[in-house]
Parts: sequence; C-alpha cells; structure tokens
Amino acid sequence: MGFIKEFKEFAVKGNVVDLAVGVIIGAAFGKIVSSLVEDVITPLLLNPALKAAGAENIAKLTWNGVAYGNFLSAIINFLCIALVLFIMIKGINKINKKEESAPAGPTDDQKLLMEIRDLLKSKNNI
Repeated sequence: MGFIKEFKEFAVKGNVVDLAVGVIIGAAFGKIVSSLVEDVITPLLLNPALKAAGAENIAKLTWNGVAYGNFLSAIINFLCIALVLFIMIKGINKINKKEESAPAGPTDDQKLLMEIRDLLKSKNNI
C-alpha cells in the first residue's frame, strides 16, 4: 500500500496539477495564436505583400535544387506569431498594470535614528 499512497501524493501535488493545467491552457492558447496568425494576419497582411513580391506560394521556392521555401515560410510564421504574442502581452500588461504605490514611510528604527540625528545637530549648534 505504501507505493500507491506515495504515487497518489505525487500525482495530486499542487505543482503537478498546476503544471498540467498550464500545459493544457498553453496548448489551447497556442491554437488561438496560430489561428489568429494563419486565418487573420496572413490573409490580411502577408498574402498581399507576397503577391506584390511575386511569391504567392512561398513554400515552393527553390534555389539550385534546394527547397528553402518551407524554411522561409516557417521563419515568417515564427516572426508573425512572435509579433502577435508581443502585442497581446503588451496589451495584457497595460490592462493589468498596477498603480504604483507611494513609498512606505520610515520604520520605527529609522524614525529613532532621525530623532537622534536631529538631537545631535541641535546639540552641536548650541
């Protein structure tokens, strides 16, 4: 029974459950971002730019028999996803920005030291 109890404690620890939830939410968020890039950003921005450059099907580009189009497409996809994530995180940070609190006042020890300093100054001025 010790093995089953240990496994149960391991499997339902807070860290393991939190990690599992984070992975699942991360995968779902990744699908959202990929869909945003592939279904919204690419048709609106990237496809017109590629058509203007004469490279509608970037995945089929080759040079001296080397098919570099898929690699180039992956790089462009990565840059688009990184840009979208940057903009989204910047917006989320702006929404979640906490008001800067005023600096805390002096502690009791600091107040006592300031009183001693002031007494010493007044004693030297006499």
